[in-house]
This record gives sequence, structure tokens and C-alpha cells, in this order.
Amino acid sequence: SVVTQECYVQNTAREYAKLYAAEAEPLEGFGEVPEIIPIFLIHRPANNIPYATVEEELVGEFVKYSVKDGKEVNFLRRDSEAGQKCCTFQHWVYEKTNGNLLVTDLQGVGMKLTDVGIATLAKGYKGFKGNCSFSFIEQFRALHQCNEYCEMLGLKSLRTTHQKQRKAASTKSKNLPNSSVVKKMVPKKAREPRDFISSEH
Repeated sequence: SVVTQECYVQNTAREYAKLYAAEAEPLEGFGEVPEIIPIFLIHRPANNIPYATVEEELVGEFVKYSVKDGKEVNFLRRDSEAGQKCCTFQHWVYEKTNGNLLVTDLQGVGMKLTDVGIATLAKGYKGFKGNCSFSFIEQFRALHQCNEYCEMLGLKSLRTTHQKQRKAASTKSKNLPNSSVVKKMVPKKAREPRDFISSEH
């Protein structure tokens, strides 16, 4: 049922959030870590809706911190500590699961989150059915901007992965004669057209 799935999604995300907290909390300067509140399934046989979910009531301003689609740009997400830590949490889960799983719809009051979603790249990743389209993962990869908390956790930027691989390949050719001259010229060449384009606008 939808209710059972809702419980399963939130409690799976909650397990990831606990692992994230265990890794982030000891880091100097990281501070408080977002938590996903538990959601419980209750059975009420006498009721005409026999199953319901129960969770702690969150009091305060309810904020959506994560991108649901490319059009939603939420300044509270970008500028608030909770918002940045939520984006880092998404990046951390993405990296931990090798890009196979993403916790989406991070929303709540302050650092307490609820009603989250999960997107998986493959149907049934580790036996887990997500409740969001896998296009969320592609969107996250394209839109995520690392912040200081991503850096504290040593997460790799999703944008520069290809450049890093290229750099690694070029450092292998260190022993070749004149390779340093070639290397010095390459970045300049790459930089010029970009400067030229930006100055036109």
C-alpha cells in the first residue's frame, strides 16, 4: 500500500541520514546534522482506514530544501545552513551508493526532515523500490553545487570528475621530454576562448 511504501521510503532515508550524521558530526566545524524523523505505521482494525502513519509534529517554518525539478530554485536551500547540509547529504548518499540512489524532497523545520522521497537509478536497487523518477538523479548531478560541507566530507565535485581524470592522465606523462612545456600551454589555450566569449556578453 501507499502508506507502507511511505514508511519504507522515509525509514530507509533515515538509516542513510544516521550514517551521514555518524560521519559528519565528529568533523570540526560541521555542527548539527539534519535528521529524518521516524515514521510509524499503525494498524487500526476498527477504523475504515485501517492503516495510518504517525510521526512527531514539527513546529515552526516548514521549508523545502532540495530541488524537486530544475525550475525550483529555493534561496532558503542555498543560503541556510540546514539547506546546505541537506544538499551535502544528497551528495553524500549519491557518492555512497555510486550514483544509484538519491534522497529527494528534503523538507522540514530546521534540521528535522520529513516526507522525503527516494530515487533509484535501477529499479529495485539493493531490493529497494524508490518512489521518485530516476531523472531526479540526472537533475541532481547537473544542478548540485558543492558547498563547504561537501568539502568537509571530502566529496568529489560532480562537475569536475572528467577534468580530474584528464589531469591524472596528463601527470603520467611527466617523464616525457618537454611535457612541462606542453602542459603549461594547454590551460592557456583552453582559457582564451572562454575569456573572449564572456567579454562579448
